[in-house]
Amino acid sequence: MRLVVVGYGMAGARLVSEVHGRRPDLDVTVLGAEPYRAYNRILLSNLVAGRASEEDVYLAERIGSRGRVRLGVAAKAIDRDNREVVTDDGERVPYDRLVLATGGRAALPPIPGLRRDDGELADRVVPFRTLDDCRRILALAEAAVAAGSASALVLGGGLLGLEAAHGLAGRGLRVTVLHAVGHLMERQLDPDAGAMLAATLRALGVAVELNAVTRRVESTADGVTAVLGDGRCLTADLLVVACGIQPETGLATDAGLVVDRGIVVDAGLRTSDPRIHAIGDCAQHAGQLGGLVAPAWDQARVVADLVTGVDPNARYVPRPVVTRLKAAGIDLAAMGDSTGEPGGDAVTFRDPRRGTYAKLVLRDDRLVGAILLGDNPLVGTVIQTFDRGAPVIDPRSLLLGRAGVGGGGPAPEVSPALIPDATVICQCNTVTKRALVRCWQDGARSTAELMAATRAGTGCGTCRDAVDGIATWLSRGEGASGSARAAESGRERTEEPSAVPALAGTGGTPAGRQARAKGSTA
Repeated sequence: MRLVVVGYGMAGARLVSEVHGRRPDLDVTVLGAEPYRAYNRILLSNLVAGRASEEDVYLAERIGSRGRVRLGVAAKAIDRDNREVVTDDGERVPYDRLVLATGGRAALPPIPGLRRDDGELADRVVPFRTLDDCRRILALAEAAVAAGSASALVLGGGLLGLEAAHGLAGRGLRVTVLHAVGHLMERQLDPDAGAMLAATLRALGVAVELNAVTRRVESTADGVTAVLGDGRCLTADLLVVACGIQPETGLATDAGLVVDRGIVVDAGLRTSDPRIHAIGDCAQHAGQLGGLVAPAWDQARVVADLVTGVDPNARYVPRPVVTRLKAAGIDLAAMGDSTGEPGGDAVTFRDPRRGTYAKLVLRDDRLVGAILLGDNPLVGTVIQTFDRGAPVIDPRSLLLGRAGVGGGGPAPEVSPALIPDATVICQCNTVTKRALVRCWQDGARSTAELMAATRAGTGCGTCRDAVDGIATWLSRGEGASGSARAAESGRERTEEPSAVPALAGTGGTPAGRQARAKGSTA
């Protein structure tokens, strides 16, 4: 069978690797429009901030001896009658199964001045989506710093915009976020949490302008100016646009596939043509678009099972999504329904002086939503409780980040031995504690080797402290032998308690020592 994958981003690269793990003899051709090997878009904010190099963001996915990757080659058309993909250099690539992993492009709002008359972006306007975008942002930022001006505007107060703003501020630029809505990250946060996050950013040197509607943009050789609805004009050396993504559906539309906001797929990720699948940011399943890496990688596993015949009945079932924003001075987790309506009970705690906000939304004694901003030692426990839909006996302990309400002290560090083996440590790759222990038993002897064997920590990266904590525990000799003895005696713990103890890692702060899991932006 001949498999063709269009798109070599995080979804396409993972699919190819999953296929290789099941059928290394399969004939696979990958077409990647970008001239680079697959890279982790989630880590681009670290690249902007100077916490990572370009080499750090590249993915190490396998393709196999019969795999062929063509970089810098875009798919121009799909000939469904002859089952061929036509490339922009004229090649016709035959397929038996085709997977579209075309991703998305940066969404540009219809603001006059963002583009020149010829349709190209204005000279100092840069979207925040690709590796090339990051290179241009860094070039403009470095030139501004060298000239002694060093300022930037970021259009968009969502997750991506705040990551870009924080990264640029870390490089010494004066950064102002322009957000047209009344509070930041309005899709994930309530107004109180948004206000607290804005205060945290301002304390870190990032200015935030809310209800700031940008009417037009004016670019000159010396800078770029955003003209706001109230008449104010804000000028900087560059303007970064982070207003979401637009699914790349043109290829599917031209081929006559059913397209709505994204390429419409069923539970098998099949399009209206059963020989063609779509995964990742370009796919629309059950009326919902993607945009996060964990669902894209789940979809890759399902399609790999189907096209290799390993599991002809594989189906994609969406998992609850957790959004994380973690950078120096900021620790935010948001999940589920944060409104408490309809039929939900919300309990909240806020400490403006410490920049701490916590909100839990319960329905029938189960956690259906939460917002945690600031240092909450039980953030890992809250995420695990939400992910399982486990009953919550005492929400106050989760809300306050305490092991018990009356003791007044922080939650104690808990040995990984007390964490059930079924606990998911890495949400992006669905890696459990049991999988990490088994890899250790099979010969992995360090955090790096555990990550390489299981992929834990290779998505958003925020579970690396947890993986390191388990590796430290295993290196003492108590973990692997203990789990083996429990398995042999049939006493292996797989129950799902209402509150799983937070995992003690090796980080230097309480927040850095907790088990972390997240759904991340792709």
